[in-house]
Amino acid sequence: MRLRPPAGFRVAVVGGCGGIGRSFVAAALDAGMAIAILDLPASLAAHPPPAGCLTHAVDATSPTDVESAFAGIRADWGALDGLVNLCGFSGPRKPLLELELTAWREVTQGNLDAAFLISKYALPLLLQGSAPAIVHVASSLAVKASPGYGPYASAKAGILALTRLLAAEHSPFIRVNAVAPSAVRTEFITGGTGRKVEGSAPLLDLDDYGRALPLQRVAEAEDVVGPILFLLGPGSRYMTGQVLHVNGGLFQP
Repeated sequence: MRLRPPAGFRVAVVGGCGGIGRSFVAAALDAGMAIAILDLPASLAAHPPPAGCLTHAVDATSPTDVESAFAGIRADWGALDGLVNLCGFSGPRKPLLELELTAWREVTQGNLDAAFLISKYALPLLLQGSAPAIVHVASSLAVKASPGYGPYASAKAGILALTRLLAAEHSPFIRVNAVAPSAVRTEFITGGTGRKVEGSAPLLDLDDYGRALPLQRVAEAEDVVGPILFLLGPGSRYMTGQVLHVNGGLFQP
């Protein structure tokens, strides 16, 4: 059985200019898929998408932006077969007692609210697609607490709940699953592709982090791409509402 989606599979990648996004787009194009990339203007400028991809500048917390982007995809393609949501960021590490409500809301809106809006406006196109599937990318922090990541961990836990809800509401027509990676060696560690502030302190020491994992290394972007392709494709055709933990053994449910 072929595990990944077939050539011609139409997939929207939100956050397609980030580290994992770029690796996914390269692999998907190599497999002959059609790609629409949705990302912040700064991200699109920093990492221009490959030729042949549809591109839409989007602030995923803006209903107007998200609705307009998916309307553009409908005009070009008429339908979607897949959605990959890589959107999200974490703020500075702070205990909850030191956190202001504005900081909490910024992170939860940029992760959970964005996932809701992306799903809401993609679903009508996916209902017109062929063997459609959604993959939300969450985090190991959603299931394994680590001090200082309150809003991000809570938002990513919400995305796991959203994944299960969408799977229940849209079965058997659309499969919805999630990937929960541990820390990945990308620009996310210093703020994110479209939000990176020069000189900003990394969220953690990746080398120390990697040595503490059973597999003895930090994940690379490519380590997350295979699980996403699998969840989009026919190899996972009997999976929905599930989470693949891609974390080097950090969390073993």
